[in-house]
Parts: sequence; structure tokens; C-alpha cells
Amino acid sequence: MMMMEAQAAITGNTALPWKHCFQLTLLLVQLSLPEQGAASCHILRCNSDFVAATLDLGGGSGVGGVRPPDGATAVSRAVVNAGYCGALRSYATCTKRMARACRGDLAYHSAVQGIEDLLIQHRCPRAGPTPQPRPLPQGTLSADDCLYERSFLSREGRVPEYVHCGVFGDPHVRTFNDDFQTCAVQGAWPLIDNEYLFVQATSSPMRADTPIMGRSTALTKITVIFKNMRECVEQQLYQAELDNVPAAFADGSVSSGERRGHRSLTVSTQSPGRHAEIRASHIGTLLVVRQSGRSLGLSVLSPRGVTQAFGPEQDLQLCVWGCPASQRLNTLRPPQSSLPVSISAHAHCAALLPARDVYYQACVFDLITSGDLNSSAAAVTALHDARHMISERETVHLSLVAAAQHRRPPPHLTLLLLTLGMLGIVSRA
Repeated sequence: MMMMEAQAAITGNTALPWKHCFQLTLLLVQLSLPEQGAASCHILRCNSDFVAATLDLGGGSGVGGVRPPDGATAVSRAVVNAGYCGALRSYATCTKRMARACRGDLAYHSAVQGIEDLLIQHRCPRAGPTPQPRPLPQGTLSADDCLYERSFLSREGRVPEYVHCGVFGDPHVRTFNDDFQTCAVQGAWPLIDNEYLFVQATSSPMRADTPIMGRSTALTKITVIFKNMRECVEQQLYQAELDNVPAAFADGSVSSGERRGHRSLTVSTQSPGRHAEIRASHIGTLLVVRQSGRSLGLSVLSPRGVTQAFGPEQDLQLCVWGCPASQRLNTLRPPQSSLPVSISAHAHCAALLPARDVYYQACVFDLITSGDLNSSAAAVTALHDARHMISERETVHLSLVAAAQHRRPPPHLTLLLLTLGMLGIVSRA
């Protein structure tokens, strides 16, 4: 109701029913989808930006209910229409960035068609100005601004919500949204890419000395870039490779971003050469890099607000959306192995892990595909980190059924089609 009233304020007495329905369509689709989808199409971000831009436009009915003179009304409507056209052009640009990731997504194609119709009906030029993002308020940093949790608590009156991502083994990915996937990826892939942090993992084939050559892969390199953040920290690089997990940044330092006796970035280790723990207090984030057997692993704990601070162009993040659908493997059906270990894989992993959860299934998968008993250590250490990072213990042992339910698409398409049908009926009215 608030959206309908706000939109009516924008268009004044010339409001058209189809415009209300277009906004309603966006709202219904957005409400019917989960907050974080498993796919890399995040058209809802474009929808939200468009709705926010149009709601920010001034009304054409005057101030305090006083109707302006006719000439002023015409000028006001022209200004509002120009702003609305700018918002539509910005919306169209956003959807173009999503074209590759949103191929086949009904909500995306509906938005594209709706934009085209509105551009024509409003007689909007294809080229022209678009709304600029609001500048961040400027001011001096307080003592807590480089301590994320303390600053968040002061600003919001509560502690931030933390989310966990784990990447390990062949590789397996537990996303920030508790999806669990096994990826058939090789080469370098971004795990996290937001305003504050970039993390990339490189997956390489295992040595071709087993009967299942070309099947098994492992994480062999992890790159972490902490981006420059005002007065808190300058850009800093960390890199780990197989058999070389340094307890220092690439420049040899073990801390960075010192301010008022506090360091924003620190690196420490419990096992030199095989373990590193990186704390980034300015973004409230903890990263743990480990080597387990012949594979690296990464565990991340970060505030949800930090993980969601990215733009439309950052549309590939394995920790956010998981691996692309074409690159996912079924861990319940690993390839057949002639090695004796394939017979005892279930018993071996059951002896190491306390529950028949996704970590157990990943352990079995890695043993069968690699033929290496040491590969089971990746799942064991990943579970160890998850236990320390996830505060709600009942959610640590994610079951395969729960992970599959996270990826199941919601029943929103019927709602969308009904709304679009209503849009067509009202438009003809």
C-alpha cells in the first residue's frame, strides 16, 4: 500500500494503472523469492534500485496539499517524467549487466519487457542522464569506525548477523546461505568479491597416478585481497599455495592498518607452513587457510552486511551463489573406483566424522575420486572450523536434504504470471 501511495504521488493526476501494476509485479516477485538465491541471477537488486529511485522522486501535487499554479504543475510533471525516464534507463543498464547470468530466468525477462514498454509509453529517450548513487556522508572517523562489530552495535543497537562459508576438498562449497555443492571447476574462481574483500581459489587436477585420472581436483592456491578502506587499512595481499601457507602477507608483514594502537589486519598461525588465521577487524571478518593432505581449504566468518556489499557486475561468487549449475557434481553418485578404498570409504569417514552430514558425504566422495586416504582430512578440518565459526550448533551438521531444499526454486512463477496477466488486463482498460 505504501508503494502504491508513493507511486501515485509521483505521477499526480496522470497516474496510469499499468504503472501501478508494474511496480506491484516487482514487489510481488521480490517478496516471493528468498533473500539470497542459489543462482547467480540477482535481478532483484535491479528491481530494488528502480523502486527506490522512483519513490525518491518528488510529487506533482504541491507541498502540504496546496496545488501549484497550472504552469508550475506542467514543469513539475516534466521534471518528474525526466527523473522517471532516468530511472528506467538505469534499470535497463542494470538488466543488461545481468543478461548472461539471468539467461532463462522468467523474472528477468519480465523485467526487460516491462522496461521496454514503459520507455515507449513515457516517450523516454534511449540516451540521457541516469540517477547518480547518493554520496556517503563525510566526516571524521570515530575511534570505533575501524572496529566493525563495535561500530555496528553503536549504530544499530545489536550485534551483526554472521555467516559462514567453507571451501575444501575436490572442491566442496558451503555457501553463506548454507547451500552445499561439489563443483567440477578447474582454474581460478572467485569465492568472494565485494566492496571490502576479494578471495580467489585455484583448483587443479590431482597427480595422474591413480586409476581415476582427470576426475579428482584439489585447491592448490588461495589469494586474498583486502581492499583499501578510507583511514582503516590500505590494500593488502595474502597468498597461500600448496605446501606454502605463510603466516604473513605478501609483503612480509604480519599486521596492517595500525590506528590509535589498534591493527585492522593481523595474521597468526598454529601450525607454521600449513595454517594461517587472518583477522580483519575493520570488516569483522575471520579467514582460516589450512592445508589438509594434498589440498588447501578456506573457512570464512563474516557479517552478512559485508558479504552483501557488491554491485551487479560482481555476479560470480562461489561463497554467495555456489558454483554454476553446469559445474555441479552429485556427491551421492561418485564415479566408480577399482581401488580397495572405494569399498571402505564409508567406514573410514564414519570413523572420522560424528554425523552423516554433508561433510561425511564430501569425505566419501573425495576418497573414492582420489584414492588417497589423506584426502579425508579436508572434510574433518572443514567441520572443525565450521564448529568454531557457527554459533548455532544445530546448524553446523548440514544435512544433504536441507542443502537441497535451499536450492529448490520457490513456487513464485504462478504468482508472477497471474500478476503479469492482471497487468495486461488493466493496461487495456
